[in-house]
Amino acid sequence: MADNVQGIEVGRTATYTRTVTTDDIQQFAQATGDTNPVHLDEAYAAGTMFKHVIAHGMLSAGYISAAIGTNLAPHAVVIYMSQNLRFRAPVSPGDTITATVTATAVDAEKNRVTLDTVCTNQDGKEVLTGDALVMVVAREG
Repeated sequence: MADNVQGIEVGRTATYTRTVTTDDIQQFAQATGDTNPVHLDEAYAAGTMFKHVIAHGMLSAGYISAAIGTNLAPHAVVIYMSQNLRFRAPVSPGDTITATVTATAVDAEKNRVTLDTVCTNQDGKEVLTGDALVMVVAREG
């Protein structure tokens, strides 16, 4: 019985790092339609518990998708099946976020990999945690 799927074994990790910009936040709002003023309006955000504009939580979750889709198995096709998320701390413009995914279980028969997912900021603080299930298949051609 194989203990890997397309070369992914328990313990394999992949990362993606990006510094969040105000432009990223504005583009995310435009692409998704989430125009909550806590993400876009400094005057409004100043009156919230955050005291300034913060990035959408799903923007950080998108960095997990980048780690999975482009860095976990670049020779294969990786398809999201599910993702659980826990938002632990706000992300501000200028923060550098690193998404790390780690394989915690492999089901070779079904081509499935379970992943621990975490995003940390430049200070090592966890801003998002969770787990995901992905399907990994050979790339055609």
